[in-house]
Amino acid sequence: MAKTFEPIATSTAGGSSPTISFTSIPATYTDLYLVITGTIGISDATMLMQYNGDTATNYSSNVLSGNGSAAQSFRDTTSSTMYCGRISTVQSPNIIQIINYSNTTIYKTFVSRGNSDTRVSAFVGTWRNTNAITSISITFNGAGNFASGTTATLYGIKAA
Repeated sequence: MAKTFEPIATSTAGGSSPTISFTSIPATYTDLYLVITGTIGISDATMLMQYNGDTATNYSSNVLSGNGSAAQSFRDTTSSTMYCGRISTVQSPNIIQIINYSNTTIYKTFVSRGNSDTRVSAFVGTWRNTNAITSISITFNGAGNFASGTTATLYGIKAA
């Protein structure tokens, strides 16, 4: 069966919010695919993700990044968010795939890749919870807001 990407929702920042959110995500797909393109007013911030408003320390993430001359990796296993992308003063896309988001018998995992003005990074994360994902919140580690015009589009993938 062919894979089908269907747009679920798009959020466009107006420059006054530090968070991009999607709520009431239907459980009718196998995977979710989130594309975020935009900027913020600081250089090289890491984006952070939470599901269903869960602020407990049951998220884990692994990051591998490089800047052309050096590589870096790190792991965070007991956090209230997951590292999921890069954003900076230079516009570039971040692509996040959330696997088996509606399956209520497994923990939820994602893979993503993203760029900032100083590095390229790959991310893998796990939410140690078996609930279906019904909402997603994206913010970043720094002060300020997503710049006006920053867009995030959430797609559902059928038969992934």
